[in-house]
Amino acid sequence: MTPSTEILGGIALALLVLALATVIYQFAKSPAELQPDVGQKGLKRKAILDEQGLFNTIEPLMRWLARRIASLPIEDTRTRINDQLRQAGEYLGLTADEYLALSVISSIGLLGAGVLIDKLSSVGGIVVLMFAGFGSILPHMQVSGEIERRFTQVNRGLPHAIDLVALTMSAGLDFPGALRQVTEKTADKHDALYEELNRILQELELGRTRKQALLSFAERAPTESVRDFVSAVVQAEEKGNPLAEVLQIQATMLRMRRSIAAEESAARAGVLMMAPLMLIFCTIMLIILGPFAVNIAAGKGI
Repeated sequence: MTPSTEILGGIALALLVLALATVIYQFAKSPAELQPDVGQKGLKRKAILDEQGLFNTIEPLMRWLARRIASLPIEDTRTRINDQLRQAGEYLGLTADEYLALSVISSIGLLGAGVLIDKLSSVGGIVVLMFAGFGSILPHMQVSGEIERRFTQVNRGLPHAIDLVALTMSAGLDFPGALRQVTEKTADKHDALYEELNRILQELELGRTRKQALLSFAERAPTESVRDFVSAVVQAEEKGNPLAEVLQIQATMLRMRRSIAAEESAARAGVLMMAPLMLIFCTIMLIILGPFAVNIAAGKGI
């Protein structure tokens, strides 16, 4: 370990100890932000806390730090983060300030881990700083991954759900009743599409119009399939078209689009496989022809 690395590691360790001491002192004398207890955020938070995981340990500290971050004038950032959290299904029941607090805690935690690893194996100051940087973006990566997972589930299950809604409406049910039938028949209650359809029903029960509830769904899952579905339902309602027939056409279109997307993905996969196959071919050729090339170079002949 070089002297500069030792100095950097010592400074980082001292700052970490000072930060932890300050946080513990402030945490002891100041009340934390109240955790959400109503709505989707409250339900998500309660479910996570019931699992008794690592989040339970850092949750009080996160709420305390979020109370300090709440005074910062970063409304645009809060709006953007809240949009991402909604698209992620109210991830962990976090508010925007709690999300930022979680990023700070993650950064400090991995900074401490990096300093400890540096003391044990001398990985260098740059690696320690990389640990801290990775910790700061780790919550963003988790939220982005959750958004992608939910969008995939919604796009995969939407055509089948629309078919069921159209079928039950043809049997005499209204739109909310058809949605309720779909949610009741869903086997996986943690599926993203089930959660979104159930939320539409909750908003309708709270007095929101069908158009408002569907537009909120399109904001939470802004994929092309969802936008087309919402647009078709809203236009059918405004123009007085038979909704069941419109939904059947919409389900057929979504299936065709999904088939085309699958064919395009398969075509791209073939192109992407060319480079690995060429490398494998070159490796095999080197293994086969390598000994002959060595013998020729040594003057021994084949």
